[in-house]
Amino acid sequence: MIWNIATLELRRLFLSPLAWSVLAVEQLILAWFFMVGVDNYLVLQPRLAMMQGAPGVSDLIVAPLFGDAAIVLLFAVPMLTMRLISEERRGQTLSLLMSAPVTMTDIVLGKFLGVTIFFLILVAMIGMMPLSLLSGGTIDFGVYAAGFLGVALLTASFVAVGVFMSTLTAQPAIAAVSTFGVLLGLWIVDWAGADHAGPLGYLSILRHYQSLLKGVFNSSDVIYYLLFITTFIVLSIRRLDADRLQH
Repeated sequence: MIWNIATLELRRLFLSPLAWSVLAVEQLILAWFFMVGVDNYLVLQPRLAMMQGAPGVSDLIVAPLFGDAAIVLLFAVPMLTMRLISEERRGQTLSLLMSAPVTMTDIVLGKFLGVTIFFLILVAMIGMMPLSLLSGGTIDFGVYAAGFLGVALLTASFVAVGVFMSTLTAQPAIAAVSTFGVLLGLWIVDWAGADHAGPLGYLSILRHYQSLLKGVFNSSDVIYYLLFITTFIVLSIRRLDADRLQH
């Protein structure tokens, strides 16, 4: 049932003009960032050639591209997750969904996987841009793989928050704004403090992502994202369970 719900949600996204618009706009913006990065690298290349231990293509083009992708996704994900549950609640079809022979876990995981797969398709398309550099040079596949993994985990984390916020309201616009607010808060949570190794530093969704962008694979960063995703999925399931008990 989880896969059936995920397939249905994915089909809805590909039939939605909003989803196609988000896909097109993100690709255009990130393609432009990528070309700007390539142009800047070509300008700096003569000076970099004379420097010992100078940063390479991966540091100046690949990592910044994945960093830009995270910022764009920060705005895009709330727009596509806002309707997942709130639209069902507003259209009074949530009670019908709850009466179907599926569990709340099936519903939440199905919707989560459907939207996540959609955005992972986008992430895969973004990941093809740096591979085009292989036609004229080489890239550090360690930095590339860590950055790709980071943006994939970050995307799934964004979607998990969006699903939960969508369970709290019947208004998609409120779900979108609240999702963006939570994500932005987790993005900047440790900016006010100097101790990035403290509790606030660990909660920062950005700090764990920056490590992966540098090509540093740390299992604690991956565990953080997996726990983050699991936490918000569990909260979503419990929220829907509470709604079902009220009915």
